Amino acid sequence: MQTVYLDNGATSFPKAPGVGDAMTDYLKNNGANVNRGTYSRASSAAMTVLETREQLKELFHFPGDETEIVFTPGHTFGLNQILCGYLKPGDHVLVSSMEHNAVMRPLTELQKRGVEFSRIPADRDGRTRAEDLRPLLRENTRLVMVNHASNVSGTVFPLEEVAEICRQEALPLAVDAAQTAGHLEVDFAKLHLAALSVPGHKGLLGPQGIGALLLDRDFADALHPIVTGGTGSASDSEVQPKYMPDRFESGTVNLPGIFGLHAALAFILKNGVDKLEAHDRKLTEHFLTGLKSLPLRIAGPGSCDEQVGVVSLDFCEQDNGEIAYRLEQDYGIMTRVGLHCAPNAHKTLGTFPQGTVRFSFGYATTEEEIDYAINAVRELAMK
Repeated sequence: MQTVYLDNGATSFPKAPGVGDAMTDYLKNNGANVNRGTYSRASSAAMTVLETREQLKELFHFPGDETEIVFTPGHTFGLNQILCGYLKPGDHVLVSSMEHNAVMRPLTELQKRGVEFSRIPADRDGRTRAEDLRPLLRENTRLVMVNHASNVSGTVFPLEEVAEICRQEALPLAVDAAQTAGHLEVDFAKLHLAALSVPGHKGLLGPQGIGALLLDRDFADALHPIVTGGTGSASDSEVQPKYMPDRFESGTVNLPGIFGLHAALAFILKNGVDKLEAHDRKLTEHFLTGLKSLPLRIAGPGSCDEQVGVVSLDFCEQDNGEIAYRLEQDYGIMTRVGLHCAPNAHKTLGTFPQGTVRFSFGYATTEEEIDYAINAVRELAMK
């Protein structure tokens, strides 16, 4: 029985060519830390770290200095740094109705300390109208934090329109690009973003345990680090350095992860996000077309023009958990089932509490694999 990996929304597989080799080479042949030595191996590792910041700057059209790109232990850490480092008691923040718990759990904790939040409404397919943001604005609104695309339905948020409203209202806009970095063009400068958080292990095709936070200078100045400690710099002082990126990079960064991400970003920049997006779009359209007239519900727009390569299915009269089990056991197809750490997104979509079976595609997914998955879904749906 063949195996088909369709859980790229959780983490990409396979990784970009060269990722494993780059990580192994660092561990076997370098192994030095950065900011802790001036010998050649340490300098070589530091150069790769700098080059990786430069790659991120190029990929996301970041207008600032490379030092304003911070490496994080992962995307969730980056989102926490934005929310917990910026918001204060009495502040109000706007989020979408489709947020992941990586945003909502920090906010519910902050709510206990006097931070308020409101959700911008979305329809039953997860679509949001930008103009619905304005009535929710308050005098104490300090931040708008939204995901670029839903991890449940793949629905793309109207980011450009919301960015324009935020610009007019002089409100910082922070973006969770977990499902779009490496899949869709994200232009930091064009959107006038305050902050962009990305995971290294999803659409960027790198390893787990590494992420990046791109920060506008003014926003970074207003941001308090949620972790402080040794940075290898200003070692004569017990006060956290104020300069970037050291202000937000306490401790030893994940160097094997950065070396892997460096190789992954080289692959993406060489191939172009536009080609990767076209591949995703083609696969998504093919999959959605193949599902027509089956006795199941597509939770989301059901249109490749309105969503990324993430498709959630509700088998309605059958148990979604059983379907996912059968897909793996009988067909070798790996998906994700459940609520996908986004309960309010499922409430919005009408799939709470049963959840959905989620199929998510990657750069290595083939049309033949999509055909195989369509056939498997058809056979299970018709039983």
